[in-house]
Amino acid sequence: MKNIKIIFAVSTAIAFTSCAIIRPGEVGVKQKLGKLSEKSHTQGAVWFNPFTTKVLKTNVQINDIELSLSLPSKEGLSVTAQISILYRIDQHSVPKVIRSIGLGYEAIISNVFRSASADVCSKYYAKDMHSGMRAEIENAIKIKMEETLSDQGIFVQAVLMKSIQLPTGLASSIEQKLQAEQDAMRMVFILQQETLDAERKTIEATGTRDAQKILSEGLTDQIIKIRSIEAFVELAKSTNSKVIITDGKVPYLIE
Repeated sequence: MKNIKIIFAVSTAIAFTSCAIIRPGEVGVKQKLGKLSEKSHTQGAVWFNPFTTKVLKTNVQINDIELSLSLPSKEGLSVTAQISILYRIDQHSVPKVIRSIGLGYEAIISNVFRSASADVCSKYYAKDMHSGMRAEIENAIKIKMEETLSDQGIFVQAVLMKSIQLPTGLASSIEQKLQAEQDAMRMVFILQQETLDAERKTIEATGTRDAQKILSEGLTDQIIKIRSIEAFVELAKSTNSKVIITDGKVPYLIE
């Protein structure tokens, strides 16, 4: 009876140790007597002989590698940057990745990035890495890395350059240049406003002058006399007492 219990306990232990659980986002590959299987297993239970076989598991979700390093520029300066590399392993290529690179593929990805970034960044000026050309540089590094890693079953999703730190002298020069550009743009705006204001005043003055000219040309002596008589007639309709003062030509009416 005791032997039966021992055998049962051993059998149970072997049963539990001969089952590997593949979680979501993982892929498992059996390795029997050192030989890697070509078949990969996705989430679920994988049964194997613990005396001859083991299950190697790797993550096939999008992963992130964070690096901090100096990047060379076209003018020979060193630009310090925080780099984030987003990558994933092709689940159908897991046996190939393990066979050719092993499970320490993050070191390979980092080394490939260092080589690719050195080639790409050396074609750009340091200020380009701190400007709108950053996205272009990131994409160029990504393409360069894919030339080496895609055939191995490793896909680079994105290369993100974060926290760019330019050399102190260059950073100050760029800030001064940007400030000068802003001042120049502000001055152009002020000049445009003053020009528009001057044009407005010119148009107003021209309009006033033309109106006065038209009025003066239209007011002949005869028209002035007629307007005076019309005004006199209107005032004369009033019932109030009036005093008429005249120089013999134009009458003035005072109530």
